[in-house]
Amino acid sequence: MKLLHIDSSITGSASASRQLSAVLVAALKAAIPGLEVIRRDLDTNPIPHLDSKRLPTVRPANAPAGAIGIADEGGGDALDEFLSADIVVIGAPMYNFGIPSQLKAWIDRIAIAGKTFRYSESGPQGLAGGKKVIVVSSRGGLYASGMPFEANDFQEKYLSAVFAFMGIEDIEIVRAEGLALGPEPHEAAMRAALAAIPSVVTPFATRRAA
Repeated sequence: MKLLHIDSSITGSASASRQLSAVLVAALKAAIPGLEVIRRDLDTNPIPHLDSKRLPTVRPANAPAGAIGIADEGGGDALDEFLSADIVVIGAPMYNFGIPSQLKAWIDRIAIAGKTFRYSESGPQGLAGGKKVIVVSSRGGLYASGMPFEANDFQEKYLSAVFAFMGIEDIEIVRAEGLALGPEPHEAAMRAALAAIPSVVTPFATRRAA
């Protein structure tokens, strides 16, 4: 079994999403014998943003006729890594109500027509089903369901939508929010997120025991 571990925070070791995704991946490694982990740090090794120079290389069907693209440094393996993974763990902080631009650049390399989705007469169809995606979400404010700023969540909602569009039905979120509201709310949010990890990992351990 393969696990793809993505981190996208730009705040280094202080990052809540990095801390939590590391704990989650370690727990999954302990629960799944022989688990192969592929690590991609989108801050240390960013994928270039998709632009007119790379479009003919990454998405030739969308490029102008005769256009010649430049090499897609750092992005060429992203789709293969994603397609080969059984589990995808994504450390995704909220930046300005959305996701980090580095994470969006990665999504632009995996959301490819004919690879992870297709259009048919009956509408779009996902082609990347059968995976489990676990989003490790961190945010400074309170945006969960029922919170006053719920409508400003273009982070978790976007990620859930884009992976569902690719046919992935098993999407789970480990969330730490309210991190910027003071030391006590920060600690409480981290404790709650850490406490949620065993319930995410237990099904894998149960599957091994069976």
